[in-house]
Amino acid sequence: MFGLFRKSPPSAGNPSASGQTPETPADVPAGPVHEQPSAAATTAAATPHHVPERSWFGRLKQGLRKTGSALSGLLGAGRIDEALFEDLETALIQADAGLGATNHLITALRARVRKDRLETAAELKTALQEELVSLLTPLEQALDYRRAKPFVIMVAGVNGTGKTTSIGKLAHHFQGEGASVLLAAGDTFRAAAREQLTEWGARNQVSVIAQDNADPAAVVFDAVAAAQARGIDVLIADTAGRLPTQLHLMEEIRKVKRVISKADPQAPHEVLVVLDANTGQNALAQVKAFDEALGVTGIVMTKLDGTARGGVVAAIAFARSRAQGAPIPIRFIGVGEGIDDLKPFVAADFARALLD
Repeated sequence: MFGLFRKSPPSAGNPSASGQTPETPADVPAGPVHEQPSAAATTAAATPHHVPERSWFGRLKQGLRKTGSALSGLLGAGRIDEALFEDLETALIQADAGLGATNHLITALRARVRKDRLETAAELKTALQEELVSLLTPLEQALDYRRAKPFVIMVAGVNGTGKTTSIGKLAHHFQGEGASVLLAAGDTFRAAAREQLTEWGARNQVSVIAQDNADPAAVVFDAVAAAQARGIDVLIADTAGRLPTQLHLMEEIRKVKRVISKADPQAPHEVLVVLDANTGQNALAQVKAFDEALGVTGIVMTKLDGTARGGVVAAIAFARSRAQGAPIPIRFIGVGEGIDDLKPFVAADFARALLD
């Protein structure tokens, strides 16, 4: 269901000035390649002055405040009774945890009350945190970029989810782990997308492979060849945002994946879909559509700080746990606009930040 296609990698050389390589497939149009290299002067101007920030957990806790305030308010004091369970059920549904995950959690909590003889709301809060960790832990799977070189990440999602911004933050994350990074401006559908990605490249001091008025598959093909030739550790390829109902655009993104595999038969090694937490339950439909088209291997959940609907993470966990096959992991979550505000998903941290 989540198909990763792994074969022996081909040899590759530097892309030519026209954007073609000896392995360029016939359906990939050529175009002049424009590389936006990193430059100390450009980066110095583009990178904001560093301001010391709170710990990641502190930012996560603040970011989840809108979602968690109703839950923590209910579970602060008082005794456990039927009215508390009803209010808690309502709060979970309003947080977009979904009926399935909500019923699962409420049923588990009722069983804990009987088994452990819980009496207070504070005890129920601890039990809810533990049940959330149990539900979300299958989604906690670290992304290991060291299993291939270059490790090719294809990023998809609906317009407005924060896809291009997330790519810039992912580049920063991988650099922090000591990896060299190259970006591919494969979103040729949106006019400002290339400029936005170039800005993130400057902030991270990484190069961006781009073309004027080019087919996105051609851009990404050139980028894979460049990453191979330069010994780059991680290549992150942006793709045009599209709604799952835009069938012609979904076919185009399938073509991008096919062309990546022609440049490197093992690639893409990771297919990430970026979700905006504000979309709530609609995020489930987006995951399903992109998974059917591309074989999604990971999720990036953004904008958790701007919504009271962060319970959708529980909805995703419940839906995937009830589906056939392994769950699609949530690789990263975002709770702010800063370059450091995208981190790997850790179930225990998420549950504790939500209910603290």
